[in-house]
This record gives sequence, structure tokens and C-alpha cells, in this order.
Amino acid sequence: MHPYPALYESAVHAAVGGTIDALFGQCDCDPYQLDCLLHPRRHPPVVLLGPCGCDGENGGCQTACFFGAISRDSEGNAVVSGKDCVGCGACIDACEAENLTDIKEVVPIFTMIQKEGLPVYALIAPATISQFSPGTTPGRLRSAFKALGFTGMIEVALFADILTLKEALEFDAAIMRDDDFMLTSCCCPLWVALIRRDYRRLIPHMPPSVSPMVASGRAVKKLFPGAKTVFIGPCIAKKAEARQEDVAEAVDYVLTFEETQAIFRAAHIEPETLKEDQRDHSSAAGRGYARTGGVSEAVRETLGRLRPKRRIPLGARQADGMRACKAMLEDLKSGAFGTNFWEGMGCEGGCVGGPKILTDRKTAAKNVADYAGRAASRAPMDNAYVLELLRRLGFTTIESLTKGRNMFTRDF
Repeated sequence: MHPYPALYESAVHAAVGGTIDALFGQCDCDPYQLDCLLHPRRHPPVVLLGPCGCDGENGGCQTACFFGAISRDSEGNAVVSGKDCVGCGACIDACEAENLTDIKEVVPIFTMIQKEGLPVYALIAPATISQFSPGTTPGRLRSAFKALGFTGMIEVALFADILTLKEALEFDAAIMRDDDFMLTSCCCPLWVALIRRDYRRLIPHMPPSVSPMVASGRAVKKLFPGAKTVFIGPCIAKKAEARQEDVAEAVDYVLTFEETQAIFRAAHIEPETLKEDQRDHSSAAGRGYARTGGVSEAVRETLGRLRPKRRIPLGARQADGMRACKAMLEDLKSGAFGTNFWEGMGCEGGCVGGPKILTDRKTAAKNVADYAGRAASRAPMDNAYVLELLRRLGFTTIESLTKGRNMFTRDF
């Protein structure tokens, strides 16, 4: 067995128990591996923990990488580029020696909470629903994070609501002819990275929107100056997105569902047994972002409500998985338009099919759909929490979301 999992498990227990300094001082282990745990932002989103076991050049990991982020050193070992790695995780699955892993950020998170005493908010992805033990409602999950020392928990689906409004308005302003089209931009970092790397001429068709993760991080920090933010989701790619220079101030660290589960176990917390601390803020539209087609449905319904007399309706095409996304973009590049709204998800099934899910994607997709069906409001403009939040953030009208540069804007 590779020694890193045992070291990581020790680090989780030390971080949760507030004894990380003792681990650092007494640990007889690989200094590089320890540095990966103590200072994760010094390293790429994916790191090599031992020698490669493949045939060298064009080995499994290098072939699997969609983004050309892996090269070889003089000894034939993989070198992951921190600049080019987007955290798709394909190389981890392809590594024959099982020496590639995503970087872990649990130690600095609990350093902020326990040692520095900072206010830290957990930002949970829409795909979080039913990922943990049966009976773990969002309200009980909020109690679990508070038991760990987090100040509070925010459902990122609330900010998916806001981005839905923004993209519906962007679509209404941009799509004026039958041959116009828009690439939804705000959700999946793999989809965005693929367009930015290989299909740059399509960038003018992307609305200038941040992701819901970034939107939630920025909003928390505006409303609570001095706060820190931790995103929790199924995705390694969010660890890469959180570091990108133009949005890096929004989210301080990222945990996957697997990492969060390990933290609960180390702290002897069983979320399903805790009291409800429910704040039902998001609409059905925002909750649906976790599955393929959810963004399209949300924007289509919101557009219909905002602009019921539009001549050109929104017609969507979706792709999930990197190969399907690339094939769809090739169709678009060749002029096979056919529709005007293109949605890509880097993982099959959408975020519910991410590499660090705890529940199989079919079950997770059903759980997300059920949770969306229980929302008090179907569309963002019906959600009083969205309207009040926008007011507190300085937006006087829904339409002001698209007026000039603001906290929800991004240049690609």
C-alpha cells in the first residue's frame, strides 16, 4: 500500500483534533508528501507521489489528459503542469501505479478555523443532496459543519438562481436572429477550459458570467468582510478553478465529498443524527444545476417568465463527458448550429457524476430532481431570498445584473 493514504488519514485526524503542529514536528515521512498536505497551494491540483509505472512517453496518464498538462522528466516520470492542469481527474484513473492523486486542502482549512479563529463558511454544491448518510438533510448538514467549527453553510444553488437570471437576460440581449447561439458558461470548469484552450473563436458567444461557486464566495466575502470560504462538491476541477487568477479571491479552499466524509468520521460526527438547521433559500431552477440539462431547463423557464413574448425561444443541446463535449463543439465549429443554447458538462450525468461522488450518479440525479421538486419556488424571480440577496449586494433590479462589470462578471 502506498504510504500517502496513511499520512493523509493522520493529517485529517490531526487537523480536526487541532494537533497538526505535533504531526509536522514528529512525522517521519516523505517531506514532499507532507508539504503537499501542509501547503497544497504550492502544488498543482493533481500531484505525483511516486515513480511512474507506465512505459514513459505517451503513457496512460499523458494520453488520458485532455489539456496537455502532463509531460515527462528525464527519468520518464509524469510532471503535472500547475498552469495547464484543470483537474479533470482522467490521469488519476489512468495511472497504472496509482501514484497520481488530487491535492488535499484539509489542513489549511482547519488551521483557519481552529488556530487562526477566522469565520469560515461552507459552500455546498447543488450535487450535495443525498450524498452523505441517509437522512442527512441540508439542515442537518449545516449543523454538522457548525459542529466542525464552520461559521455557517450556504447552498450554492441560491447563486445558481442568480446566474440563471443573468444568463437568461444575456440570452435575450444576444440572440436576435435564428442563426445566433450562446454557449452557457457559468457552471462546469472543464467545459469552460475546453473552450478556452481549443475553441477560442467561440468565446464571444459565452456570456461573461462567473460560476455559482465563485459567485457564492464573492457574495459571502462582501456580506461578511474578513470571512473565508470553502467549497464542497464532487469535483477535482473546482480545486483548479478556485486558483485561477481572475477569480482566486472568491474561494479559499475546496473539499470533495470524499474528503468531507473523512472529516466527519475523524470528528465522530454523524450528520443524519443532528438537529435540523434548515434555511430553504434556493429555487427548483438553481437546485437542478447538478445534473446534465439542468442549466438549460433553468434558463429556458426563466427566459419564458422574463420575456414571454420573445419571437425566438431557447432551444438547447447538451453534452456530458469530455468526449461528448468535444464532439458537440466540433459540430458547432463546422457550422452545424441547429439550436441556440449549448450546454456542456465535463462529467457524465453532470456534477452528480463527478469523480468524488459518494452515491451512484443515477440515484444522485433522482435525489437532486426530488429536492428541486420540493423547492418553495420554481424560478429565481419568484424567490424572495434571491431578490433580497441581490438588494443587499447592491443590485437595484434584476436587469442590473447585466449592466457593466460587477461581481458576477468574468472575462474569458
